[in-house]
Amino acid sequence: MNAVGPALVLKHFVPLLPRRGRSVVAALSARVGSIGDNRLGGWYGYRASKAALNQLLRTAAVELARTHPEAVCVALHPGTVATRLSAPHGKAGLRVRTPDQAAADLLAVLDGLTPAHTGGFFDADGRAVPW
Repeated sequence: MNAVGPALVLKHFVPLLPRRGRSVVAALSARVGSIGDNRLGGWYGYRASKAALNQLLRTAAVELARTHPEAVCVALHPGTVATRLSAPHGKAGLRVRTPDQAAADLLAVLDGLTPAHTGGFFDADGRAVPW
């Protein structure tokens, strides 16, 4: 999905959120989209697309906070998940989660986030990822 997809989702989804009470908007990103955490280079297109997604979410979080003060809007990095996509990139010592474990970890992270975290980028262990 290119960056237009999430923008359209946000445009049409946000008006459906309750203005009072907790609501959560989260999208799967990837640490490789972090400009501050880029120590390896490469993967230009993938990095750029994830950085664009992160910017969309950060912008949406700023706007959402104005009208939905209890909402949480974040980017999530699931870590390396055991899929056909990640299989060729595995290396010794890399923590790999099953899809079920990655989903459970991310749901646990979301459960612990408050409106103070909105606009943030978090990994599957709940740690903030630099933009």
